[in-house]
Amino acid sequence: MNLAIVSDWLPTVGGAEQVISQFCKIWPKAPLYTTIANNGNLGLLDSKDIRTSNLQKYYKIIGNHRVLLPFMPKAMEKMDLRDYNVILSSSHAVGKGIIPPSSSVHICYCHTPMRYAWEMENEYLKDSCIPHFLQKYIRKELTKIRRWDNTTAKRVDIFIANSTTVQERISRLYNRDSIVIPPPVNSRFLNHPFLEKEDYFLCIGRMVPYKRFDLLIQVANELQIPLRISGCGPEEARLRSQAGPTVEFLGYINDKDLPDLYSKAKAILFPQFEDAGVVPLEAQACGTPVIAYGKGGVLDTVIADKTGIFFEEQNVNSIANALDKFSSMQFSRENIRAHAEQFSEEKFRRKIKNIVEEHMV
Repeated sequence: MNLAIVSDWLPTVGGAEQVISQFCKIWPKAPLYTTIANNGNLGLLDSKDIRTSNLQKYYKIIGNHRVLLPFMPKAMEKMDLRDYNVILSSSHAVGKGIIPPSSSVHICYCHTPMRYAWEMENEYLKDSCIPHFLQKYIRKELTKIRRWDNTTAKRVDIFIANSTTVQERISRLYNRDSIVIPPPVNSRFLNHPFLEKEDYFLCIGRMVPYKRFDLLIQVANELQIPLRISGCGPEEARLRSQAGPTVEFLGYINDKDLPDLYSKAKAILFPQFEDAGVVPLEAQACGTPVIAYGKGGVLDTVIADKTGIFFEEQNVNSIANALDKFSSMQFSRENIRAHAEQFSEEKFRRKIKNIVEEHMV
């Protein structure tokens, strides 16, 4: 088997990159093709044979990969993959758009159909800091990308969805079936000793509007509950201005310190709608229950009233009711971790490897 791994882009290490690192552990000699890469800041992926597109030279100058999105479809299609009989792409944007040779099988681990094109056009324009006078042009380009994204679904032989939510989206937008394999939880969380609980709730993530940390701050202010927020982002100044005395901002937390933070928390608060979401898995691996908005990937990874609690609406009352329910319940840390173990890195790699070997040409 001659296998190539394909990624959308590699500006930093996040959830998608954690999945790619698992692919690289299964096939350590496989080259990694991508549009751009922030070499030297990719952790374990820095040691890989990373092959970038012609956009890399512009990325080094601009430093913002989102600005290059309109040019990425062509960059993907120009990648020469004729030497490979298996292509494994990790895609939430353009990764699945490569043109595979007719003799190969293309397996796509889909984090979501391209949300910039289908559902998050305004967010893309805002996050990319695109000047107003260019936005009309960019919107036209996004329309073209939407058509291109739909067309490239035909270039995939096997879709793997990271959640049942994404499985539904693949079916609705691409009219394709898919296999669901949730992302893995890092073994350092599963192996971390249980620490004594402290009196705080925790939320972790980038401070952007859709994460809805503003709701958690409102709840903390009204109920006077201790809330710790880990992360940074463009919303930080606004969120700090809203926070009362029971809210503490931790900033960026190093990976080595995260297990302690999870383990000591009373519960993780997860108010956003995520396609998958690794934070609830990391929390459960540390034996910590999850209080989450009952929509999206958490429905695949959290068991209601056993490893966490769901609230039905993204508003203060719904979250407050969930917290009230949580205060009257007892959770077994051992049972929560046992549930998280089914999402271990080893089991994830085994499932991916089996699918690839099963569909080899």
